[in-house]
Order: sequence, then C-alpha cells, then structure tokens
Amino acid sequence: MNRLKLKYASVAGLAAIAVLTGPAAAGATAATPHASATAPAAAPRPTLTAKATVGSVRAWQQFRIYGVSHHMRTGTRVTLQQKQGKRWVSLPASMNTTRSATYNMRVKIGLKGRNALRIVGGGAISPVVNVTVR
Repeated sequence: MNRLKLKYASVAGLAAIAVLTGPAAAGATAATPHASATAPAAAPRPTLTAKATVGSVRAWQQFRIYGVSHHMRTGTRVTLQQKQGKRWVSLPASMNTTRSATYNMRVKIGLKGRNALRIVGGGAISPVVNVTVR
C-alpha cells in the first residue's frame, strides 16, 4: 500500500508542477522558434536626397536645393547645413516636407569657395552637395 501511495503522490506532485509552470515553461520552449515570425519587422530608416540646381553661383545669388524624403511623415521639418571648418552649422533655411514627400528651398550663400551643403531632418542626413561660390 505504501508503494501505491508513493506512486500517486509523485504523479500528483508532477501534475501540480505542470499546472503551476505549464504556460510559462511550455511557452518559453515552444515560442522561441516562432518569436521571429510573429515579431513586427523593424521600421525602415528615414532617408533624404539632395540636389542643387547649380554647381557654381556668384556670392549671394539665389539657387535651390531640392530632394525627396523617404519613410518620414508629411510635414517633417528639414534644415540646410553648411560645413564650416570641421563642424556642420545649421543655416536659417528650413521648410516642411510636402504631401508628396518632397522639399524645394531657396538658398543664398556668401561664403566664397567650395561649400559643402546637406539637408537634415526627421532623423536623416542627406548626401553632401557641393556648390562653388565665386
């Protein structure tokens, strides 16, 4: 009779452990292979393009820098930056992207020589555009 009680006691103990840890223990091993399939995909990184309408201008002559934003909300603020020495300095030229995810801003630069310009906004930085001011 002691053997019979011991057998039932061990089965009851295992059943209690399974009930108490069942979903957590079973889910941890079963959910691991499927976790990557059900996890949401990482959002694509925002990007900006930039082009200038000219390659060379006279000092303080107006030109335009335009481009397209990708993976950004409509109306995201984009700002023009100029490389001065080793630093990128924000210029007082900025605008919001349009409904078609584009921007087109007027620019005037007086710093003579080759100017490296870029557009920043929405967590993205455009490639550098070079404009020579003579």
